[in-house]
Amino acid sequence: MTSFPLPAHHPALVAADPELAALVGAEERLQSETLRLIPSENYVSQAVLEASGTVLQNKYSEGYAGRRYYEGQQNIDQVELLAIGRAKALFGVDHANVQPYSGSPANLAVYLAFAEPGDTVMGMALPMGGHLTHGWGVSATGKWFRGVQYGVRQDTGFIDFDEVRDLALKERPKVIFCGGTALPRTIDFAAFAEIAHEAGAVLVADVAHIAGLIAGGAHPSPVPHADVISTTTHKTLRGPRGAMLMCREEHAKAIDKAVFPGLQGGPHNQTTAAIAVALHEASQPSFRDYAHAVVANAKALAEELLVRGFDLVSGGTDNHLILMDLTSKDVPGKIVAKALDRAGIVVNYNTVPYDPRKPFDPSGIRIGTPSLTSRGLGAQHMAAVAHWIDRGVTAARTGDEDALATIRAEVADLMAAHPAPGLPA
Repeated sequence: MTSFPLPAHHPALVAADPELAALVGAEERLQSETLRLIPSENYVSQAVLEASGTVLQNKYSEGYAGRRYYEGQQNIDQVELLAIGRAKALFGVDHANVQPYSGSPANLAVYLAFAEPGDTVMGMALPMGGHLTHGWGVSATGKWFRGVQYGVRQDTGFIDFDEVRDLALKERPKVIFCGGTALPRTIDFAAFAEIAHEAGAVLVADVAHIAGLIAGGAHPSPVPHADVISTTTHKTLRGPRGAMLMCREEHAKAIDKAVFPGLQGGPHNQTTAAIAVALHEASQPSFRDYAHAVVANAKALAEELLVRGFDLVSGGTDNHLILMDLTSKDVPGKIVAKALDRAGIVVNYNTVPYDPRKPFDPSGIRIGTPSLTSRGLGAQHMAAVAHWIDRGVTAARTGDEDALATIRAEVADLMAAHPAPGLPA
């Protein structure tokens, strides 16, 4: 195993497990020195990190506040109620459950609340930008339920709501999911709600990627339209790795019962505390500025990439995410992603709609601006970022490792001038 220096700021960890401590230190340096463009990643604050590591870790708390199956919950109940109250206030919802361990378990709870095994459910197809848990075949949600999928138009990259409506009325799903993991455009929650109402379906808005943009007013809210809102608490919301389910009051009991005892035992109280901190941070005026800056940076980066001849799915972006089709550059997404990683630019390879290549070796890459915006980079930096990506793609195609090394040094210089939240100086 590669040897890494020990981080002095983790003395107890260094003393107890120097091997693991060295890996933590190496990851801190990697996150500090590289340009992180994966749209589902971000930097949490030092406060969120500290809340994640408190003695709340030591307590089991099966049940809900005031209705626990273990004693000694005087403080835990208050932590959970604080997180719930902040979620309700920030998003303007009737009810919030902050116990789901992550996004996939949260979505499973939705199925448990509103469907029976074998029922028809509907979501965006995974290769079109959807999520595994929206009824895709390899997921439990596609094995336990009958999943039907909608996509985007091949000519525009946008959802065709006439097709969505026709499919919903033909299949009559119990649940319709909107949202996904590679959608660069604004989600029309009102259009989905109209279709769900006509089809007699429960509408679930999976806003895991854009929850922070919604909280900051940089993307329309699903609250007036969706029956249930599912979200992770990391990504653009800049919280810990957790999740929340929010809903109208009429669905509160079904959702709570599905989370516990339906799917989970005791909640992770240290994560609940960190969620509470993140929600408090997201309620500040500075977070609103952050959310709008994320979108401004993504739009500026998209424009710079278009100028350099890149093909972007749907022609650009309305949010934090850009999906790039590299077919015209004559190099596959996986090769580009790995080359950019060597250049200090962290992206993920990704399928594009109607991709002729296989998911593990697709035609595209997916990039986003949440992390770089958290470091204080602005629209004025996006030309440099696009230039690095352009040079990196060329180097990936030609095998020019020297060019990748040069880019990495340039990236490290810019990152050094913009320290990341939560990382040691």
